[in-house]
Amino acid sequence: MSELNIRDRRPIDLLLTRRSVLANLMAGPEPNDADLRLILEAAMRVPDHGRLAPWRFVVLRGEARYAVGEVIGASFRRDNPQAAEERVALERARLTRAPVVIAVVSRVHKEHKIPEWEQVLSAGAACQNLLVAALSLGYAAQWLTEWYAYDAAVCHALGLAGEDRLAGFLYIGKGCALGERVRPAYEDVVSEWTPP
Repeated sequence: MSELNIRDRRPIDLLLTRRSVLANLMAGPEPNDADLRLILEAAMRVPDHGRLAPWRFVVLRGEARYAVGEVIGASFRRDNPQAAEERVALERARLTRAPVVIAVVSRVHKEHKIPEWEQVLSAGAACQNLLVAALSLGYAAQWLTEWYAYDAAVCHALGLAGEDRLAGFLYIGKGCALGERVRPAYEDVVSEWTPP
């Protein structure tokens, strides 16, 4: 494993070598306020047809991660009453794997002429920009959803309203990238359309 050191690389190199760092391998320090603002501002620069800003960001750091973790643990216990206390404790600690976790909320404007699918894709693009922005500043990052992104009590605790959905949790800290994983072969996923 090698320390993430990409601040001086060309942007295309960053994209061609982007690799998530597992949240449970992250440590501090967390991004400082200036870096966190840059990361979030980069997330806001995604394609957004209709200028709807169909996403919101909930930053969880410090004690907030533990408070939401209590809700996660209670939801897990409710749905798994026979679970061992060790497993409940593991679920409760999910958001403490990294110093900062950003919950990305997909907020679709159903009454608007812009199709819902485009709005949802914009929230996904925001997640990707968060990842790349964090990595570009030398932080480790991973985009996870996991079961609690779909739990009503967790969504309520994070302030989701109406039909809001969690596009995912972005874990950010410091850490080492793992080795490269197998990627699809170019020829398997790229084709050029030609008229019949």
